[in-house]
Amino acid sequence: MLPLYLEKLTINELKARSELLLELQRECRICPRECLAKRHFGDCGDCHSTDEVKVSSIGPHFGEEPPLVGTNGSGTIFFTNCNLNCMFCQNYDISHLGVGSVISTEELAKVMLNLQNRGCHNINLVTPTHYTPQIVSAMVIAVEQGLEIPLVYNCGGYESVETLRLLDGIVDIYMPDIKYSNNQMAEKYSNAPNYWEVVTLAVIEMNRQVGDLKISRRCIAQRGLLIRHLVLPNDAAGSEKVLEFVANIISRDSYINIMDQYHPTYKAVQYPEINRRITCGEYIQTIKYAERLGLHRGFNE
Repeated sequence: MLPLYLEKLTINELKARSELLLELQRECRICPRECLAKRHFGDCGDCHSTDEVKVSSIGPHFGEEPPLVGTNGSGTIFFTNCNLNCMFCQNYDISHLGVGSVISTEELAKVMLNLQNRGCHNINLVTPTHYTPQIVSAMVIAVEQGLEIPLVYNCGGYESVETLRLLDGIVDIYMPDIKYSNNQMAEKYSNAPNYWEVVTLAVIEMNRQVGDLKISRRCIAQRGLLIRHLVLPNDAAGSEKVLEFVANIISRDSYINIMDQYHPTYKAVQYPEINRRITCGEYIQTIKYAERLGLHRGFNE
C-alpha cells in the first residue's frame, strides 16, 4: 500500500497544500485558538512558537504502540512547544520549557529521509500541530527525493478541522489524544476552551479521511486512526463519555490505547485531585467499560 501522499496527490498538489497552510499561519489560524499571531514576522502564537521549527529529538522509537514500532521502530520527530498547556504534561521540558533546536525546512526533509533510510516504518510527527505548514513544505522536498513511508500525525486532539482538511491525502495515520470529555476539566488542566466540541469534530474528520486502523500481514500500521486516552485520577478525564463517543460515533473497531501511565508531574502538585497515580481499580473499571461498549482493539495488546 502506497502512502496517501503518493497515491492521492501529485507533487504540485502537495505544493499547493503547503502554500494554503502557510497562508493560514500568516495571521495564525492553524489551531482552534486562532490567536492571529504574525508568526512569520517573529511573533509567538499561543503555542509559544514563531514560524521557526524547533525539534527536541529525532530517531527510531520503540516505545510507541506495537503496530507503529514493528521491528525497526517508529521514526519519531519530537517537536518543541505545543498548542495545549497541560498542567500535568509528561514532557513539560519540551512542550512548555521550549527545550530544542531550530531546524530549517530543508533539514527537516533530510531528517525524514534519514529515518526512512534507517529502516523506520513511518515518520512519526510528535506534537506537530503548530508547525503543520513547515512540515508539509518539508514533505514537498522529501517526496521529490524519494520519501515513501507512512506519515503519522501524533497530536493532542485540539485541532482545527480547516487545517485537517488540508492534510487530507497527506497524513496516513492520525494518532490523536482524546484527553477529556469535560470542558471544565479541559480548561482547568489544559487551558483548552471547548475541548470536547473541538476534539470530537477533529476526530470525526480524521476518521472520515483514513478510517479504522489497517495493519499489514507483518503487523505494521499502514493507514487509519489510532486513538489514545490517558486515564486520570478521580475520573478527571471523563473516560466513560470518551469511550462512548469512540464506540458509538467513530467505530467499535477503532484502535484505542487506554493508557495507565499517568503520574503527577509539572504543575500537577497544585491540584490535589490529580496529584497521585491512578489506582488499579480506576484503570480496570475503564477497561471493562470499553469492553462492554464493544471496543476491542488497542488496549488489550
